[in-house]
Amino acid sequence: MYGMSGPYPIRGSVSLPEAELMWRFSRSSGPGGQHVNTSDSQVELRFDLARTEALPEVWKQRALERLAGRLTGGVVTVRASEHRSQWRNRESAAVRLAALLAEATAPPPRPRRPTRIPRGINERRLREKKQRSETKRGRSARDWG
Repeated sequence: MYGMSGPYPIRGSVSLPEAELMWRFSRSSGPGGQHVNTSDSQVELRFDLARTEALPEVWKQRALERLAGRLTGGVVTVRASEHRSQWRNRESAAVRLAALLAEATAPPPRPRRPTRIPRGINERRLREKKQRSETKRGRSARDWG
């Protein structure tokens, strides 16, 4: 039938280890006609994040921290049932898992270096503010006859 389309890259040269992926198939809700009652098109993909050897240790720790709310005993689960064919759901689940791991293992952003506002800019802002207030004060009808 179809072959799975290759390794799913996470980032750089690291990709999802095919051997460590656990697949489970079940009946899917949704469209499909008579065929839907007989085929297991919903896909559940499980990946044991806590015990994997495929990720660098630093990435693994980062992912375990960031995905803590999604893990069940160190295992991350992704479900896919939006397509009618099991094969397309498998593709979809694997791509989604790779994206999830890529996001979870990304290095933290660089801290922002605070910068000072140049004095000239600040002075100009205050000058314009004063000018504006003068304009507005000139509009009030206090001193008109």
